[in-house]
Amino acid sequence: MSNLVRRDPFAIDDMLDDLFKGYFVRPLHLAGETPEVRMIRMDVKESDKDYTVHAELPGVNKEDIHVTVEGGTVNISAEVKKTSEQKEGDKVLRSERYYGRVSRGFTLGQDVDEAAARARFDNGVLELVLPKRATTPTRKLAIE
Repeated sequence: MSNLVRRDPFAIDDMLDDLFKGYFVRPLHLAGETPEVRMIRMDVKESDKDYTVHAELPGVNKEDIHVTVEGGTVNISAEVKKTSEQKEGDKVLRSERYYGRVSRGFTLGQDVDEAAARARFDNGVLELVLPKRATTPTRKLAIE
């Protein structure tokens, strides 16, 4: 079965977007270079008691990772700092620096108990264990 797409032939914005898509994109990295963290890739798993998040942050120091939890909203941000220098004797042949910041935020289906939340960083993987906050049952109010 073919997919049909309905288009407005007079929508200039869509035509310009399609025309210039991909033309002004900077190369992500040079050939032979190791790619830096550009996007936080993550897995989120839910159990009856908690959420478990595994976020990949290769090349990031533990001190440069910041996690905030407010209600059911989780924000992860990290600063990437990398410097490399090639020397031949006292002469510097090549020196490179890369500084960047990545962040990712998402909302969970239920509020998180911030006091019991745990975070661990090992081998470039951040693991968050976010216990669900106990919900109170809905109470019906008597009208006087």
